[in-house]
Amino acid sequence: MKLIVGLGNPGEQYKLTRHNIGFIFIDEYLKEKNIADIREKFKSIFVQTNYNGDKVFYQKPATFMNLSGEAVGEAIRFFKIDPKTELFVIYDDMDMPFGKLKIKQTGSAGGHNGIKSIISHVGNEFVRIKFGIGKPKTKEETIGFVLGKFSPEEKEIVKDSRERMFNLIDDIKDDMTISKLMNKYNIK
Repeated sequence: MKLIVGLGNPGEQYKLTRHNIGFIFIDEYLKEKNIADIREKFKSIFVQTNYNGDKVFYQKPATFMNLSGEAVGEAIRFFKIDPKTELFVIYDDMDMPFGKLKIKQTGSAGGHNGIKSIISHVGNEFVRIKFGIGKPKTKEETIGFVLGKFSPEEKEIVKDSRERMFNLIDDIKDDMTISKLMNKYNIK
């Protein structure tokens, strides 16, 4: 089993913002793979599929970002998913340059409220798939920055990053080990 979660905020006003990169990649992947059996379940938009005899779930918490752990925790408990090896969370990271991809197996929330919420519900051992969104000029601009829309250059980088993210999701589904995923996608 695998649970692949994309983080973001629900609502049209947040749809194409930096903080919603997890939602964006999940939506585009489902569209690319013609996966359409989308349901509302576990306080989220939820999809259950089978891939090579294995269950693969996709989830977009419908709670706001800082309550994402409620939705993820419900799905984890219901399906008895092992977060250490079967939970993969895609989200934005301000501490990395825009478009950089990094996979980590454990760690702190790094100031990300969605990750902080997930840690409080399932513990801190799960696979994090970070997508760099860069930093605002000042700390006071943080909220406006993460909830801001992509610049034209950023839109192009997101578009160019799709294939890499889709390949990563395919590798997860194909049972590539976490260490191999890190070696393949954590390019310096």
